[in-house]
Amino acid sequence: MPPRGDYGRATLEAVAREAGVSRATVSRVVNGSPSVDPAMAKRVRAAVEKLHYVPNQAARSLMTMRTNTVALVAAESDDRVFGDPFFSSIIRGVSQGLSGSGWQLTLVMAKGEAEVEDATRYLLGGHVDGALLISEHGGHQLAATLSDAGVPVVIGGRPMDPSVRAPYVDHNNLGGAEMAARHLRGLGRRRIATIAGPQDMSAGVDRLIGFERGLGDIFDPDLVVHGQFTSTSGAEAMSRLLERAPDLDAVFAASDLMALGALQVLTRTGVAVPTDVAVVGYDDIALAGESSPPLTTVRQGTQEQGRRMARLMLEEIRRRADPDDEPPGPRTPEGIILPVELVVRESA
Repeated sequence: MPPRGDYGRATLEAVAREAGVSRATVSRVVNGSPSVDPAMAKRVRAAVEKLHYVPNQAARSLMTMRTNTVALVAAESDDRVFGDPFFSSIIRGVSQGLSGSGWQLTLVMAKGEAEVEDATRYLLGGHVDGALLISEHGGHQLAATLSDAGVPVVIGGRPMDPSVRAPYVDHNNLGGAEMAARHLRGLGRRRIATIAGPQDMSAGVDRLIGFERGLGDIFDPDLVVHGQFTSTSGAEAMSRLLERAPDLDAVFAASDLMALGALQVLTRTGVAVPTDVAVVGYDDIALAGESSPPLTTVRQGTQEQGRRMARLMLEEIRRRADPDDEPPGPRTPEGIILPVELVVRESA
């Protein structure tokens, strides 16, 4: 019968004896350190499984100063988070990335200034081991505040502030928007407008730059209006575009929700899609293929983005737990850019 600790659990010492290693080695393997020799780590894991060892989480937290919780922080309202498929896909991906790691996920929403301040106090109060930031707006400065305080941070999207030294996972927003613009131009369209995203977010900025590059000499700044990545803002922007340029023949919306809002306005006003006006969106949410007509769009792997963010966070936490394993010299935070693709359907 293996030696037992409190509440009948096998002890760390018992696992060490079974594996023929030190207690410290067992601790490093259990805590996910990559510095242990693979053969030795395999013996430890076999001993853990044989003795049914389960770490004492309360003692572990006191010893390591960890909570084994990471926060997914969305700088948006709860209506936006629970109403936009982008967020559910990110959450699903993060959850998959953390699965089996021993870390749990908590969701924090912070839209207004007061909510951001509350979230900042919570995140700096030792309640989580790290923060995954999505939909961050440039004025919030949350990433910089947390990074400066030593909290591990991974950002979903290129940081707006170039001084923020944190790993991030983004999509090729420049290339995706350029593909969309070139596709519309290749269809023979010449009065091509865009419903751009918020310019305090890197996705909004990069998709507008990519769109301009893709159009080249036929880009018209008067055919640019801005939305908030919502269907309501897309509908409002489409109405403004029709008033400003009734002869436009194509629209690129920087999100599918804005594109769907634009389609509603075009249908309501009797504009035929794509005969009169071609429409391209961005994201490839499930509704894109079910709209009338089905939406041509730029597909991005949002779920994969969430998985990559979670893995980067676990690497960052473990790196800080084992600073001796860090190679000499300054560390450059990792920036991952995921590929995108154009999905052609009936709207363009």
